[in-house]
Order: sequence, then structure tokens, then C-alpha cells
Amino acid sequence: QVQLVESGGGLVQAGGSLRLSCTASGITFSRYAMGWFRQSPGKEREFVAAIGWSGAETNYGDSVKGRFTIFRYNAKNTVYLQMNSLKPEDMAVYFCAAGSVEYGSIYQPFSSWGQGTQVTVSS
Repeated sequence: QVQLVESGGGLVQAGGSLRLSCTASGITFSRYAMGWFRQSPGKEREFVAAIGWSGAETNYGDSVKGRFTIFRYNAKNTVYLQMNSLKPEDMAVYFCAAGSVEYGSIYQPFSSWGQGTQVTVSS
């Protein structure tokens, strides 16, 4: 059974930074692409970033390109999201997700989800 546990959310001022972490268990972490998504009240879930199983390939949503960085440390079964230059519109619950197949593309559907961590950005 896959478990994904996010941490690192909190309150930050606009222009500040936060680093989110997601630690996985129940899967061979190094074989799966991982992603971050976010959702604000009344809005659809939005893709934020994804990283391939080896860490060599990444993809970002247009709204976070140049400000957010996704990276992973396979020895710790953990994927991170470094968020810089935060804006009020980045405020959301951020979810970690694992790919649906081993060694799959970063563009594959994500099938396992964490509970989310709240990011609040004050203006």
C-alpha cells in the first residue's frame, strides 16, 4: 500500500520561500515518477511539477516556471518542491503524487496521492 506524506507547508509572506517534502513508503520509490499538484478552494486541481524516476527529467506548470524547483533524493524516498518568490496566488493545498507505472514517463497519470499540506501566502 502506497503512502505519501507531505510536510513543509505553512505561512509565508509574499516574496518568501518554502520547501515542501514528500516521503513515500510502500513502493520502490526510485522506479516512479513523482509529481506535485495544488488546489485552492473553488478551483480545479492544478499541475505544479513532475520529475522522472531518475531525476533527470522535469516538467513545470506555466504559473510556477522559474520560481519552483522539483528534485528528489531516492536514497531517502523523498521528493521536494522548492518554492521561491511566492505569490498570494500560490496559496493552496499542495499534494504529492506517485506515477502509476514503474519507469513511466513524467507525463503519465498519477495514481497515488498524499493528504496534502497547506501553503498560505500573505500579501
